[in-house]
Amino acid sequence: MTSAIIREITGRGIPLPGDDMDTDRIIPGRFLRCVTFEGLEAHVFADDRQQNPDHPFNQERYRGASLLIVGRNFGCGSSREHAPQALMRWGIRGIIGESFAEIFFANCTAIGVPCVTVSAEDARWLREVVAAHPEMELRLDLETMTVHAGDRRLAAHMPEGARRQFLEGTWNSTFVLLEAGEAIERTAAQLPYVTGF
Repeated sequence: MTSAIIREITGRGIPLPGDDMDTDRIIPGRFLRCVTFEGLEAHVFADDRQQNPDHPFNQERYRGASLLIVGRNFGCGSSREHAPQALMRWGIRGIIGESFAEIFFANCTAIGVPCVTVSAEDARWLREVVAAHPEMELRLDLETMTVHAGDRRLAAHMPEGARRQFLEGTWNSTFVLLEAGEAIERTAAQLPYVTGF
């Protein structure tokens, strides 16, 4: 298994206007009857996209973007894992915003999608510059906690515990378990309910 370390994400951005974007808007409830998360990317912002043909996720110029730029309290509402899963499967590898709902942030961390906060002014500037220059490459650097956009660097923030998980690869619980395989087997061999009485 390859390392789960995530130090930086580089790619184009997709700006999403608005605050308090809840998980039901990210992935409407009628699409949650799936057994797996496969195919959820087709339904990201389904209702918003239908109501607004100019929605960023409908625009060809943002196709292939990997960094989502959002406002305040992104991912609020019900604690559905489907929302970050749908965004990740659409191609989002990192999210930059003013603030995130706590459970959404944790669900993103658990699948390797870093969410970092920037100031309201920087978030607004970043959305505007990406809208004006969708071809611009952005870089989210988790080691220096900066967002690079052209010749400008923005200070980014993330709880240190989550940041360490990305830099050490421990956000991926499966990887951590596989790395500890021998220790787990040694411990299991000492347990009477595993080895018999």
